[in-house]
Amino acid sequence: MSLLVVGLSHRSAPVSVLERAALSADAQTKLVQDTVAAEPATEAAVLATCNRIELYADVDKFHAGVAELSTLLARHSGVGLEELTPYLYVHYEDRAVHHLFSVACGLDSMVVGEGQILGQIKDSLARAQELHTAGKLLNDLFQQALRVGKRAHSETGIDRAGQSLVTFGLEQLAVGTDVPGWAKGKKALVIGAGSMSSLAAATLARAGVAEVVVANRTFERAERLARILTEADDSAVAARAVPMDAVGDELGRADIVVSCTGATGLVLTAEAVAHAVEGRTGHPAADTGAPAARPAAPQRHTGLGADDNCPLDLAAVQPGFSLMGEAAVAGMDAATLEQHAAWVAGGSTADRRERRSPEADAELITALAATAATVGRIPERRKPEPVAERPAPFFFLLDLAMPRDIDAAVHRLAGVRLVDIESLAEASADAPMAADVDQVRRIVADEVAAFGAALRAAHITPTVVALRTMAADVVAGELARLHGRLPDLDERQRGEIRQTVHRVVDKLLHAPTVRVKQLAAEPGGAGYADALRTLFDLDSETAAAVSGAGNSTRNKNRGPA
Repeated sequence: MSLLVVGLSHRSAPVSVLERAALSADAQTKLVQDTVAAEPATEAAVLATCNRIELYADVDKFHAGVAELSTLLARHSGVGLEELTPYLYVHYEDRAVHHLFSVACGLDSMVVGEGQILGQIKDSLARAQELHTAGKLLNDLFQQALRVGKRAHSETGIDRAGQSLVTFGLEQLAVGTDVPGWAKGKKALVIGAGSMSSLAAATLARAGVAEVVVANRTFERAERLARILTEADDSAVAARAVPMDAVGDELGRADIVVSCTGATGLVLTAEAVAHAVEGRTGHPAADTGAPAARPAAPQRHTGLGADDNCPLDLAAVQPGFSLMGEAAVAGMDAATLEQHAAWVAGGSTADRRERRSPEADAELITALAATAATVGRIPERRKPEPVAERPAPFFFLLDLAMPRDIDAAVHRLAGVRLVDIESLAEASADAPMAADVDQVRRIVADEVAAFGAALRAAHITPTVVALRTMAADVVAGELARLHGRLPDLDERQRGEIRQTVHRVVDKLLHAPTVRVKQLAAEPGGAGYADALRTLFDLDSETAAAVSGAGNSTRNKNRGPA
């Protein structure tokens, strides 16, 4: 086994990098095809989700494989290799198996324990099989990963540790209330008809929304999803399909919007969302992110600095600031701070008497001056501006796409709540993990050991087969020679002799072949195949031929590069 995985995920890269590196379906196809065409790799598969991009390959050289896979990932993602490299992780052989099994169990997901990743692994394997880039190693690996993931969910309570990204996203939208209570009676617009969008639509339907409108570039897929929702037994929702060019109109009618498409650009701009808000309220959507205008400083301070040699530009000082406190001197260098401290300690004008004790301010500023002399400056400290109370949201948007479908500027619109992959990553960082996670980790460790042992045992099989083939050839040759020397033997006697010789050979070979398979399954056991070939003087070409015959499916799967 020479399994190698190179990738990046929400654990290694910021969302902004993941967003730029996201691969379209066509780019994924070209990536795996180019990987098997490259010299170090013989098999390849891509696992691409909303928060990870991973390239799996069977390689014959580690360092060359890492360099080639990293270069291919950078080329097809459109992110330069220099920029991408700091965010890449590499796993090899048993560590690569451990990584995929952990991913399949939901241990590496943004929402720990979510089961949707199993469907994405299944899709990844199906794509590689369709492209004939998955041979024996990747077929066995991915199928076993699916079994391990299902075992983790059936034997533990990992489902209690988390849920699907869709459910988690809806919980973030409905913060403070339960999802069914929040969703009941609302109208939902779902943009996209893939697995994630379908799951969102079904979840909303079960939660009790009054209507689900599905928009998709392929209208037939939107119609099919709407029909499934309408006919589902576990919900009674009205569902209909619309073309993508109707999204603008539907925005003005929806209370909840979920978007997850494969688009490379924005599906919903901030302007489109603002227009929908204006249509609902009759007023332009307020941008809560715009800085509030600061009132002009009172004129009564204007002459104070000149009269009392204050080093501050008093005309620029914000109202409410102490001319002698820390806020007033933020950013001053050491020399100016010392001058200001002397000014504070030296005078007692009426204006300064209205403020707190000059002695207290002088001590503070002297201490600040000492700090500035050491670190070079005082960190800026401003009086917080009053924050206008944000109105309760009435328009809810969930963006599960990578790259994003909805403009991040929507966050600033009053009355709108946007949850996207970036905010989900922040929220999930503090999510508690269930005790069952430890049990799943033990399952993963056991399964990795078993998978590695099976691969190592399979590695020696061609040599064992070659040994038995050689023994059979020796038996056949000796029986033929016996037939020539004893032509008078009848068929019954020949049969007895043949069976006796075969039994002797089988008994002699049984113990060593069973034992060598057991030894080969242990770490470092690959050398036993070489020892067996040396001890019995086996032709290495014969063993290779047996191995090649066993891997005929793999060679067939590769197909033309």
